[in-house]
Amino acid sequence: MYQYHCLNPISSIGLNRFTDKYQKTDDIAQAQGVLVRSASMHEMEMPESLLAVARAGAGVNNIPLEKCAEDGIVVFNTPGANANGVKELVIAGMLLAARDVVGGIKWVEDNKDVETVGKDAEKAKSKFAGTEIAGKKLGIIGLGAIGVKVANAAVHLGMEVYGYDPYLSVDAAWSLSRDVKHVLNVDDIYTQCDFITVHVPLLDSTKGMINADAIDKMKPGVIILNFARDLLANEKDVIAGLEAGKIRKYVSDFANTTTAGHPGCIVMPHLGASTEESEDNCAKMAVDELKNYLENGNIKNSVNYPNCDMGVCTMAGRVAVLHKNIANMITKFTGVFGEAGINITDMTNKSRGDYAYTLMDIEAPANDEIVSKLNAIDGVFRVRVVK
Repeated sequence: MYQYHCLNPISSIGLNRFTDKYQKTDDIAQAQGVLVRSASMHEMEMPESLLAVARAGAGVNNIPLEKCAEDGIVVFNTPGANANGVKELVIAGMLLAARDVVGGIKWVEDNKDVETVGKDAEKAKSKFAGTEIAGKKLGIIGLGAIGVKVANAAVHLGMEVYGYDPYLSVDAAWSLSRDVKHVLNVDDIYTQCDFITVHVPLLDSTKGMINADAIDKMKPGVIILNFARDLLANEKDVIAGLEAGKIRKYVSDFANTTTAGHPGCIVMPHLGASTEESEDNCAKMAVDELKNYLENGNIKNSVNYPNCDMGVCTMAGRVAVLHKNIANMITKFTGVFGEAGINITDMTNKSRGDYAYTLMDIEAPANDEIVSKLNAIDGVFRVRVVK
């Protein structure tokens, strides 16, 4: 019996995918798996029982990835599960910025008690007149699950779409409309596009990428959209760009005191993935990832360990070892089984940065002595007997 703990409310559509092999617990110290959305885990003491954390969403800034890796805890996220919800809000953001819909609605609310509001609206509406998005150039920085969906939708809306992503995956490339122009230099996005939307993870290399230097390269009247992470933009530089008239609108999904209520800013309360469908999809994917890891030792969509899939074990035993990515580890593992006279019928070893994962199917079950010897090898974080 596996036990799981939810640090945040998780959609019942996802939790219902757990079988009778699983039991929900209110005590994290008893859990082998944790499901989380926004709760911060940085100050938490990770229990020894904990084997995996699944983030029902894409961002993992609330999880101490390196600490988890060194404790032999695999951290998953759910890339693409909320992509459609975010895509739809990005398109809405472009329309809100191109046409001063927000200003027009506010004018109507402010004049709701005026008997001639309908007649007056005909005179006032010119103040809120905007532009159409068809025929405009949209630059997308980051062509992951969300970026690709935004690109394809924008093509169908008649926009001329430019995409920049030096790490474009094969799957993304296959999904991307052939009408999207793939540029190799982000400056091409800055200098050519009327709308710019950012869809990259928050890394040291991307933090503050929308800054004064980038804004200086942009076209006058550019509209910038940020539905990825607030720190991707240096918002003080963005405000300066708005006040100078260089930026027409800044649309953000991250409320803070810098941008909230500032002229030219359309700020939403982090609504991107806050749809019933997105929450259901994220929960389903997160639960499936936990189940596959706990039951089979397979890793898919981990952010701190490499992906690894050996299907369902049909042999007498399966052993997983989470360890440092250093030389001679495989020789040491196989030596332990060799000394015990146990044949390894199948094995996979994958690495990701400083961390590695080895999965071995064996002809006889691994006993406590074998597990102890594997754990004693320098560089091993955790040994799991999966079967």
